[in-house]
Amino acid sequence: MEIIYWTLIILLFIIAFAGLVFPIIPSVLFLLGGIILYGILFSFEPFNWLFWTIQGLFVLLLFGADYVANMIGVKKYGGSKAGVWGSTIGLLAGPFVIPVLGILIGPFLGAVIAELAVNRTNFNDALKIGFGSVIGFVSSAAAKAVIQGVMITYFLFAVL
Repeated sequence: MEIIYWTLIILLFIIAFAGLVFPIIPSVLFLLGGIILYGILFSFEPFNWLFWTIQGLFVLLLFGADYVANMIGVKKYGGSKAGVWGSTIGLLAGPFVIPVLGILIGPFLGAVIAELAVNRTNFNDALKIGFGSVIGFVSSAAAKAVIQGVMITYFLFAVL
């Protein structure tokens, strides 16, 4: 039975990492779900207040990394709030409209279209801003992968 329990926990962690590529998947919920499932199936004893405090700070860092990296990527290339919003909308819609490549094309097109429509930015600058949104997304995914890896490592350290 223990193998089945660990398989379920690992599956939740894998889904959390899939959320890095498919932003519609709430990574942090699956990551915390794996930790809580361990507590339900085995024991909450290894999870003291320090464990929950550190994991809670990492959760905040995950949310912050997503927003800040996208904002920096767009703003660094001259984008506005409209570009950030367009990029975010494109990031969420892109994978559904254009499977596989939509994860990169969505934020790019979202930022470009938003900058062109809202701010009347010239086309070349809008393309640069779109490129910045892709850089922001990739940076965000990399940062979140590291943070999630640290969270899982700390979890394993606490329970093993």
